[in-house]
Amino acid sequence: MNFRSPVPSQVLSRMRRRWIALIALLSQERGASLLELALALPLLSLLLLGVIDFGRAYYFNIEVSGAAHTGALYGTHNPTDTTGMQNAALGDAPDVPGVTATATYGCECSDGSNGVPLCATQPSCGINVVNYVQVTTTATYKTLFPWPGIPSSIVLTGTAQLRAGQ
Repeated sequence: MNFRSPVPSQVLSRMRRRWIALIALLSQERGASLLELALALPLLSLLLLGVIDFGRAYYFNIEVSGAAHTGALYGTHNPTDTTGMQNAALGDAPDVPGVTATATYGCECSDGSNGVPLCATQPSCGINVVNYVQVTTTATYKTLFPWPGIPSSIVLTGTAQLRAGQ
């Protein structure tokens, strides 16, 4: 017995090709990457902005602390020149907006106790008296973007105290 299909084989092969093409077309993921990027880009942008803002704050904090140390280093050679210490500190942080510096000098015992500002009187520790200089720098950092839970301005402070030789 010879069974023949009521539909010619050419028609079946064309139908198979169309079904295969339709399945291939439906299984393509064209545009999925673009959609994923569109969904992730706002989050990545916010993350990048946070990293930039945190990095700026960290950089300004390092600059403020370094400026205090520079002013104190100047003061180790010129312990009574408080204006020079302040100018050295301010000159070390020119890119930090609104930085201020205060400088003091004094005498203290060699163990760090009984500090006397301006060496007006000798501390009561006997012969082991040393001179010191102290520089404090401050600046206010303002964030680029208002972050929830984080203040929009942060006070940065740097303090350095070194012993001065005479």
